[in-house]
Amino acid sequence: MTSYWTGERVRLRAVEPGDGPLLARLSEQEERLGDALDPPRSAEGWAALAREKAAADPTADTYQLVVESRADGAAVGSVGVHRADNRSGLFEYGITVGAEHRRRGYAAEAVRLVLRHQFEERRHHKATARVFAHNEPSLALQRRLGFVEEGRLGRHFFVAGEHRDVALFAMFAEEFFARYGGPTRL
Repeated sequence: MTSYWTGERVRLRAVEPGDGPLLARLSEQEERLGDALDPPRSAEGWAALAREKAAADPTADTYQLVVESRADGAAVGSVGVHRADNRSGLFEYGITVGAEHRRRGYAAEAVRLVLRHQFEERRHHKATARVFAHNEPSLALQRRLGFVEEGRLGRHFFVAGEHRDVALFAMFAEEFFARYGGPTRL
């Protein structure tokens, strides 16, 4: 039997203590896309963050996972649930894939695995994502997955010397199951 966390292209796994260099590389690449710019973190800082995430409770409402390519086992990115409201039944996810691994379907498949888990096992009914409005590839990914833009927060985030708009996307569980298969009763 194939693991619940394995798709055709990717396998999702827990962050391991040695994943500090991966987290650093992904953060640096996100910075180049116009993401939040924080002061540099030391190698030990990245190692400590990886150790912290590796020791995190896997049953917690929020989590981060490493995305691995099934073809060669390489760690290609990270996906996680960053906000979860169990009372209202919604959650927000985020994904990043290393520049050298983009456009191979890794992000879409990793997101689908996380969405399925949140909708089927955690009983959430709405997934949300925030995307910088200038990040066309990420906007396109959300739309390809079936997310609908619910609105924009104008000049909401200050980065790289200017205020940036943030696009808000959402998908409901029934829309996910209609598109990708799954439970008919929610």
